[in-house]
Amino acid sequence: MGKKKQKIVLPPDLPPEVPDEAVEVSDEDVLFVSENREYTGFLSNLDTKSINKHVTRVADVKEDELESLYERRLKKKSLDKETEKQGLEVDPVDALPVKTLDGKLYYRTVPKATQKSENEDKDEATTNNKEAGIDASVVRLTKAEKRAKLKKIRKEAKKQAKEGTEVEDVEQIPQAEVLDEVRNDMTAEEANQKKKFRLAELGTALLTDPESNIKSLKEMLEISKDGDRDIAVLSLQSLLAVFRDIIPGYRIRLPTEKEQEMKVSKAVKKMRFYESTLLSAYKAYIQKLLAVEKQAVYKRVAVRCICILLEAVPHFNFRENLLGAVIRNISSEDDISRKLCCATVKSLFTNEGKHGGEVTVEAVQMIADLVKASDCQLHPDSIEVFMSLTFDDDLGRREAQDAKNKFKSKNAKRKDLKEQKESAANEKKRTRKEMMSKTREEVTTELKAASLATDVAERRRMQTDVLSAIFETYFRVLKHAIKPRSEAGFSSQPAGSYPLLTPCLNGIGKFCQLIDLDFMSDLMNYLRKLARSGNSSDGSSKDVSACLTVSERLQCCIVAFRVMRNNLDALNVDLQDFFVQLYNLLIEYRPGRDKGEILAEALKIMLCDDRQHDMQRAAAFIKRLATFSLCSGPAESLAALVTLKHLLQKNVKCRNLLENDAGGGSVSGAIAKYQPYATDPNLSGALASVLWELNLLSKHYHPAVSTMASNISMLGTGDNQIHLSNKSPQQAFKELSLEQDSFIVKVDLNAKRKKGNASLKHISEGADLDSTVKVDENDVKRKLSEHYSLLHDIAENERLRGELVGTTLSLNLYEQYKKQKKRRTK
Repeated sequence: MGKKKQKIVLPPDLPPEVPDEAVEVSDEDVLFVSENREYTGFLSNLDTKSINKHVTRVADVKEDELESLYERRLKKKSLDKETEKQGLEVDPVDALPVKTLDGKLYYRTVPKATQKSENEDKDEATTNNKEAGIDASVVRLTKAEKRAKLKKIRKEAKKQAKEGTEVEDVEQIPQAEVLDEVRNDMTAEEANQKKKFRLAELGTALLTDPESNIKSLKEMLEISKDGDRDIAVLSLQSLLAVFRDIIPGYRIRLPTEKEQEMKVSKAVKKMRFYESTLLSAYKAYIQKLLAVEKQAVYKRVAVRCICILLEAVPHFNFRENLLGAVIRNISSEDDISRKLCCATVKSLFTNEGKHGGEVTVEAVQMIADLVKASDCQLHPDSIEVFMSLTFDDDLGRREAQDAKNKFKSKNAKRKDLKEQKESAANEKKRTRKEMMSKTREEVTTELKAASLATDVAERRRMQTDVLSAIFETYFRVLKHAIKPRSEAGFSSQPAGSYPLLTPCLNGIGKFCQLIDLDFMSDLMNYLRKLARSGNSSDGSSKDVSACLTVSERLQCCIVAFRVMRNNLDALNVDLQDFFVQLYNLLIEYRPGRDKGEILAEALKIMLCDDRQHDMQRAAAFIKRLATFSLCSGPAESLAALVTLKHLLQKNVKCRNLLENDAGGGSVSGAIAKYQPYATDPNLSGALASVLWELNLLSKHYHPAVSTMASNISMLGTGDNQIHLSNKSPQQAFKELSLEQDSFIVKVDLNAKRKKGNASLKHISEGADLDSTVKVDENDVKRKLSEHYSLLHDIAENERLRGELVGTTLSLNLYEQYKKQKKRRTK
């Protein structure tokens, strides 16, 4: 059978290629597409934008623009591939590196995510189409697609807005900058640690062998210039410890030019180099302290170093600079700096053996200049340091004793010479005595030089200079306080505007025995003016601008009496003005505002310690003290009653004030009429009065006051012998002021009540109550708050009612106005 030949079917030929420019869309093609919508509907859903990305041939596009579009696409693809190959380096702080054998470090990397959002792709496509000249209006979307697209765009916009607010707050720091900061911090800490170790090494070497390591001071000074505060403070403190230890006990004098030209040994050269290097480094250190002392950050550290250095080596060079800085800060606003400087100055005054008294003279003169420059407006501590000074009262006696000793030694030498002439045969004894006397003189001179004991004349000269500077300061403060208003430049001076007056008066009271008698009259005049400042006794206008407090005026009276008693042999001063001021100040005194200690001291010095009193003046003070006890606290009242009892015991005739007869008792002679408002105690006529105040004081709530008043009342009943009390007003005030905090008022509920007082009778017949009534503060506060809240509600209710009445009247007037207006319109 013959095989049949297989017929090969060839595919149809492709249509001829027609260029895009030759393709034309006819009306029949459009009609065919519109009739067959079920087959051609997919064309409307095509994503023309994504298709246009990959279209190689676009209509109506020039060849040059198309080529540039392809080139940009290729470049972008190559960049994306390079970024995908490169990794994101992880922060070395978070990831541990891998170290290879050759010593290199490799960090783990993470590939970057290079995916873009659909919006970016779409925006990029639109830009590419615009660049290529493609019109976006060719592709049209349906309404549903447009709605979905708008919703999607809104959601993405909201997300981007939320993420944008969070990202703006947190600044993304580049990784390289973070690494640099970490490295810088690590290197700074290491450098600071090295500097601390270096300071310790240099300080130890200097303390061990200062002569060999004296050059290390310059390196320590360089470290003190560091910008870091901790390192600078540590270096300043280290230098302080070194200088305190290595500074010698003498003042260094640098050699002159002629001395430097002279040939000296190696030891002398070495000593000169050591002293010059030490002095230059010490000078640089002081300059550094004075420079940083003006900065608020280093002020306390610098002041502390200056004070410690001055107190440790007051004899050494450049002490004037240190002392000037201390005196400048003695009235500082900073409490710590001021207390440090005051403590240093007091230490210099008390330990004069370190400097021989020269620093004391310089310090006192500097303080006097500071008070003058500041017009007496300084802190009280600035002149209160004078209270730590001590003076030798027996300098004259010592000088006379030294003269007698010298005269005795001369007479003894003459006698020895006579004996030596008479016993010429015994030459060995004579030579031996001469040698003994010479050696004794040499030993005494050496001991005197070694002990640094100053000469009596030199010490007296320095103490005279100190006293003159102190009293110059005190008199300046007093003159400033009594300066007339026209010179002061203001109309009124408030109370308490003289901060230096109180320490000035205390100092005058302490050193009053050393005041020159030529200045006593001026001093007493100043004190008299200050005591009556603000309250002239004759009722005239005030002649000084000072308006002192009661305590300050009482202190002026105290100082005047101290000055008079310490110079009793040389003074003849009338103290009547001060008694007048005390008599008036007893009425002006207010507990809590004024100082009770000063009042008690004034009563003791002026009334109790005085030997004799005029009968009229004593009676006036007795009456005034009784009146004062009624309106004062228990401590002041007890001090006044102690003084009153003392006056009654010393002035027997004044006990007639305790009797109830007309005219104050059986006093012979004419009795002046009692004038309670008189400003002079001698004109008050107190002998014509009766101490009825004691009857009220005997019922005082404080048992100490009531007991004292009862004891005073018993003086006039029988025994006329004098029994002076041992307790002083100061002791009485101190005892009662200490007990005042823990004192509880005692109420005797078993006492007799009047029949008409039913409420008190009910309390006495009621339940068993304690003898002490303890008040609950919380209950009192609650009741008071309820009471005042009720009063507040009543006042608020009245105010609201007033507003309601006013509003009602306004509404009625408005209605009347409306009615009248309607009538007019009709």
